[in-house]
Amino acid sequence: MVVHGHGEVYRRRDLLVYLGVRFLSEAAALAQTVAIGWTIYSLSDTPLSLGIVGIAQFIPMMLLTLPAGELCDRFSPRPLAAAGFALQSLCAGAFLGLTLFHVSTPWPFYSVLLVLGSARALADPAAQALLPLLVPPEQLPRAIAGGSTAWQMAVIAGPALGGLSYALGPSVAYAGCGLAFLTAMAALAALGGRKPVPVHTDLPTGRIARITEGIEFIRSQPIVLGAISLDLFAVLLGGATALLPIYARDILKVGPAGLGMLRSAPAAGACIVAFLQTRYPLNRRVGSRLFSAVTVFGIATVVFALSRSFVASLAALVVIGASDMVSVNIRSSLVQLATPDAMRGRVSAVNMLFIGASSELGAFESGVVASMFGTVESVVFGGIGTLFVAAIWMAAFPALRKADRVHPVTQASEACCEPVVNSLI
Repeated sequence: MVVHGHGEVYRRRDLLVYLGVRFLSEAAALAQTVAIGWTIYSLSDTPLSLGIVGIAQFIPMMLLTLPAGELCDRFSPRPLAAAGFALQSLCAGAFLGLTLFHVSTPWPFYSVLLVLGSARALADPAAQALLPLLVPPEQLPRAIAGGSTAWQMAVIAGPALGGLSYALGPSVAYAGCGLAFLTAMAALAALGGRKPVPVHTDLPTGRIARITEGIEFIRSQPIVLGAISLDLFAVLLGGATALLPIYARDILKVGPAGLGMLRSAPAAGACIVAFLQTRYPLNRRVGSRLFSAVTVFGIATVVFALSRSFVASLAALVVIGASDMVSVNIRSSLVQLATPDAMRGRVSAVNMLFIGASSELGAFESGVVASMFGTVESVVFGGIGTLFVAAIWMAAFPALRKADRVHPVTQASEACCEPVVNSLI
């Protein structure tokens, strides 16, 4: 137990519990993604159905993520995270019921996905905003690194477990996911840490203004805005993962277990880069290396699209994840270390909306293009589009392109946080 000023008590076990919750909830979410992707494509046999999976989750996330972030700042992120996990568990139970009753049309599954998107809109920003309340400020950078590690481990393990459990039967996969979400929800009750200072406002216009403050904060920082928007459009266009059920079943012919491996491959590449960057921090020419990474991301996407070898496809996905990790580290470090405590929920919500919702919208884009022109053509288009975005952003955000080092955004924290930021990336 650690006491830290003004009567705030921090317990060392809280961080470990939080990391366990982060791992369990994210692994369950990704395992469920593999299961629902295979289920929907098996029922419909069309790429457009995979695009609808994305848009069904994007709509509630777009509508609810920012208000959920504002609620985190007004009250506390913990009950919102618990509510989000509870809803995700109910969705897993609904998928299980539809499977056991042998529902043969995808539309009931789409209805559950709308609820699932709402649950993610509650849980994702709340879980991210919860971490700074559990550790002293001077330990936050290390805690962020630990949270990133837990998340990446979940991104590797979750899809693989989802594919393997689905191979045993879809009911096994959905039941396991529901149990994992319930466990994560229960673990939140064991967390201590300090309580946020609630900010009350009774005026509806005041609430709307507070919701938009997170957006205004990011807009006021050109380098942060450039990095986040670059990542957004790269994810939006480079949506190869949305079409992985088609590659696994029809092109590479590796089944649901192979689908799990394909979904895990990008995270494996990301983990390798994360480990290397802790040993060899990216201290110079941050901007140019960021654009180089996005370029590699686009090229690797094209290679994956054209590959007919399972091994070569896995290798291309590893490169996709490794290159994406560069922008993820820079963006996460800037946003977390630069955000004032009273705005963490709203800024986390904007960040999650940009990245999480863009993944779902990217899935819809990929599904629509694939249904019109073909699966391979859709992924090739995404990779080439990413290359064009990188070229346009280099011209539109010269400050980001010329950035030499990663600095915290706020002047007040610049001196104390610079070494920490560099060590994280």
